[in-house]
Amino acid sequence: MSFPTESVVVPDVVLRIADGRRVTPVWVNELGGVTFSVAGDAFVKVFPPDHAALLTAEAVRLRWAASFTAVPRVLSTGPGWLHTAALPGRSAVDPHWAARPLEAARAIGSGLRLLHDALPVDRCPFDRPSWVPDDAPAADRLVVCQGDACAPNTLIGDDGRCSGHVDLGDLGVADRWADLAVATMSLAWNFGEAHEEELLDAYGVGPQHGRIAYYRERWAR
Repeated sequence: MSFPTESVVVPDVVLRIADGRRVTPVWVNELGGVTFSVAGDAFVKVFPPDHAALLTAEAVRLRWAASFTAVPRVLSTGPGWLHTAALPGRSAVDPHWAARPLEAARAIGSGLRLLHDALPVDRCPFDRPSWVPDDAPAADRLVVCQGDACAPNTLIGDDGRCSGHVDLGDLGVADRWADLAVATMSLAWNFGEAHEEELLDAYGVGPQHGRIAYYRERWAR
């Protein structure tokens, strides 16, 4: 995902939802999806038809997770689009936090720990994240993973603490290192240097290099 660098056509469904309020494209992804901010208090994510099912899966997961932790509240959804309420805070890769990478790394780590502790494995109706194989090694600790724990998907409040998580379309049960391996890997992409120690320390765990390598390799496939 990245910030838009070119002009973006606003789809009719977004204009209808906005109903005259200010619309700003804020994220684009490699699938051709675009996320629009509506007046700063809601978002509409729009995907191409061949990836529309991903948003259906995300809406179901958001509704389930919202009972346990801070995730966007689903306001409405339809074929190829998802309308959610905004959460407080900025993305961990917002320029404000990109200029404070150590603080951001710690917030990502502590935020993942809060997420993993809050979501109940025994009540989760979803299988493993799509990229995690069913013959993965025995888990260090089985949790409900965010599924796409790259830095942009953690929100950070003005107090420097995680204020929620977004993009939960691949949420599912797996070893916590499925999230931690991806989260630590994404630090260098988004901040220009790795701050793995700070992230893992904030999570409350020491590095397990074998598990990190395993899940990073699966993520890259």
